[in-house]
Amino acid sequence: MLQVAVVGSGPSGVYAAQGLVQQDRVPGVRVDVLDRLPCPYGLVRYGVAPDHEKIKSLQGTLRTVLEHERVRFLGGVRVGPDGLPAARLRELYHAVVYCVGAATDRHLGVPGEELPGSWSATDFVSWYSAHPDVVSGGFVAGARTAVVIGVGNVAVDVTRILARGAAELSPTDMPQAALAALSDSRVREIRMVGRRGPSQARFTTKELRELGGLPDTDVLVDPAELALDPAYADPSGLPAAQRRNIEVLRGWAERPRTAGSRRIRLRFFLRPVALLPDATGRVGAVRFERTLPDGRGGVTGTGRYEDVEAQLVLRSVGYRGVPLADLPFDADRGTVPHVAGRVLRNGSVAPGEYVAGWIKRGPTGVIGTNRPCAKETVASLLEDAPALALREVPPDPLAALRSEGLRPVGWSDWQSIERAEAELGASLGRGVVKLPDWESLMRAAGGQDAR
Repeated sequence: MLQVAVVGSGPSGVYAAQGLVQQDRVPGVRVDVLDRLPCPYGLVRYGVAPDHEKIKSLQGTLRTVLEHERVRFLGGVRVGPDGLPAARLRELYHAVVYCVGAATDRHLGVPGEELPGSWSATDFVSWYSAHPDVVSGGFVAGARTAVVIGVGNVAVDVTRILARGAAELSPTDMPQAALAALSDSRVREIRMVGRRGPSQARFTTKELRELGGLPDTDVLVDPAELALDPAYADPSGLPAAQRRNIEVLRGWAERPRTAGSRRIRLRFFLRPVALLPDATGRVGAVRFERTLPDGRGGVTGTGRYEDVEAQLVLRSVGYRGVPLADLPFDADRGTVPHVAGRVLRNGSVAPGEYVAGWIKRGPTGVIGTNRPCAKETVASLLEDAPALALREVPPDPLAALRSEGLRPVGWSDWQSIERAEAELGASLGRGVVKLPDWESLMRAAGGQDAR
């Protein structure tokens, strides 16, 4: 019987587990899905915006896999420093598939980036999604205007959340402290800024259109900035998604302004060059340089600058993978070197080690992109299975993990967390409300006995 460890319980990890137990080529494969967090689902739980209920419902599909009779969820298991050494993990399983995502954000690399009031959008998303690693909740305190740097879907998400009112956020599973802070927020002006033009923005049309449907909120676009994009006047040569984005932006630029109490301004061809402090030492403005298309798909600076007021800056310029202990790492790409999902060590395939998801291909695509990515890796693993199965491993890796002093959070413990979140929501007159910190999660998990 082939025993496989999948490290990471987000979509790529669960799709890998699904591929392994729902195939006939190698019967009887058993999969332990390990996660350092006590809760499964990865970015579906901690990255999808709380008001995107349709996408969050994907948890039901992932749940079906994790409840399979030959799949076991083992939460609260850290692999690497201060946890289970990766070398020891390889001793316990015939194969290990790393699906650890891209755990950190990219930096702007400009002066003032670390000023108080300047945050990565990743941290902001983790806060309103109740990620237990978040230690600060002072994102919107004292802020009147916000600048979101970036024009991808995460930038649209954080812009939309900043503009929503309490009545729209209360039905979500947002943690109570984040809901209270956003309900009391005085942010009324939000600028989402990109260094290139509208035809090169990374947001999807569906996400973009949602901004236009926010109650009591104006969406403003400067026609002169849109016109700087050569593709704006004639978008016929663009891919369909970019054409639709241009149509939405054109409609906003041409419609009359309303009297909403909040304003979202979409700005283009502005490159951040510095974050400027106010008199208290907190961020007070962002200095941008006007850019223009360079004719090769990029932009060039013009030497003209504009300071934009902001007491809150959210940097949304992409995710990046981080090195995993005892695994090779390509620092330029932020990924683990591989061939069709097989990990490469010094240019040679490392038997029994695999990758899938963002740590394999970089932070690209949507949730569904993880399915074919995982499928390729699973195909490689199954092709290697006859040789992998020759190595002796413990009959029950869980017993060995416990002998290492680990107390994994099992599926029944996760169900206890779910019940506690439902009870918390009921006590607050809301639906399910997420528990926001390690202490409350582990207390809810109770005995932590893995099935």
